[in-house]
Amino acid sequence: MAADVYSPALAAPRTDWDIRIVEIGFVLVLLLILVGLTPFDVRTAAAIAARDAATAAGDSVRQLAFLSTFCMIACGAWRKRGLKIFGAVPVLIGLLLVWCFASALWGDEPAVITRRAILAAIFVLSMLFAVDALGTTRTLAIWRNVVAVIVIGDIASSLLIHAAVHQPDDLEAGLAGAWRGLHSHKNMAGSVAAAAVAMFFFFALETRRRSDILLCIASVFFLVMTRSKSSIGLLPVALAGGFLYRAAWKNKLDRAIAALIAALLLIGIGLVVALEWNVIARFLEDPQQFTGRSAIWAAEIQYIQDHSVLGAGFGTFGNTGTRSPIYHYVGPGWVAQIGEGHSGYLEMLVTLGGVGFLLCIVALLIVPFFEFWKRNRTDANFNAMLFTLFVFDVLHNFMESDFIQVTSAQWGQILLIIGLLHVSAREMRERAGP
Repeated sequence: MAADVYSPALAAPRTDWDIRIVEIGFVLVLLLILVGLTPFDVRTAAAIAARDAATAAGDSVRQLAFLSTFCMIACGAWRKRGLKIFGAVPVLIGLLLVWCFASALWGDEPAVITRRAILAAIFVLSMLFAVDALGTTRTLAIWRNVVAVIVIGDIASSLLIHAAVHQPDDLEAGLAGAWRGLHSHKNMAGSVAAAAVAMFFFFALETRRRSDILLCIASVFFLVMTRSKSSIGLLPVALAGGFLYRAAWKNKLDRAIAALIAALLLIGIGLVVALEWNVIARFLEDPQQFTGRSAIWAAEIQYIQDHSVLGAGFGTFGNTGTRSPIYHYVGPGWVAQIGEGHSGYLEMLVTLGGVGFLLCIVALLIVPFFEFWKRNRTDANFNAMLFTLFVFDVLHNFMESDFIQVTSAQWGQILLIIGLLHVSAREMRERAGP
């Protein structure tokens, strides 16, 4: 049974033309989120300010790139699955996207909200349609191979290319010497590397292949060299969660106990963050060490207290300058120029309000969490890998903004997890027959 669901072969069988189009689109969209359009970009203050201004006005190149990949995936998926492709989108995720669009009705920047909501919807559909059309085995094979190429490229570029390492003239001088490889920032590089460690670790457990073991070691090496505190700190916790899941899969009672423990731990972390905010803020108050998170979070909390129900509108937080909802809470200093809120949970509250935040939590966290613990999920190793990545993403959003961010590798990873949970369950039902 395990081999039927989880077999990430390096060379999967040849497929028909429709699926090949989906595969190409899927590879391209993975590269868009894992690497982006600006590898080795210059990170001086002037260069970053120019890019932020372009993004605020609408990045036509990025929009065209995501639209092109969507058209490829949607066309191939439609020819392969027909109307069934719409079943790949869970109802709650659909409602969350609707709420993103609806926020243009009350937000101060309806054009910005609508444009970014369209891009977000295109990306969500691209990921879910691709997984639905390709199936579990092929999706895993492509995902693995793309990540492997990126990890190798990250290490090679950091050793050979000057701009692949943060330089002393970087806008954030404290980053000098940190490896970023093909990515725009060492934090993005760290999160991609941490996910790669988890992925290749569980592949190695399953396949015992030397290539997976070496790729896991290479991913660990690159992660350490990025100096990404968040990812380095969260990875062991996520791996522990995956091991707990894998060990608990022996019987029904163990699964119930492990599910309860995992749920309580995740809820506990959230409560500690909420109730001990002042302590955490004092610990993180050095802007040079934690990118000014304490100042950003304090401003977000003040905004949420004043606008708790509807929020400012989807996509209005970052790269909007004086139009940012927290601008008047932080003033014209450097914090006002940030591109994201450094907490997916707080940013969702700021932009989508309490209603959108609730939809986000239920659709992206609660429903997938319970999906992991269903009795019909028989492949412990495959599910443990997904659960490890899921735990990492849940925790990562306390320190970075990933939810509904088309430029975030972790947002794409969340969608991949949700899509794989859905499709693997469908494949098991199809094998079981009527």
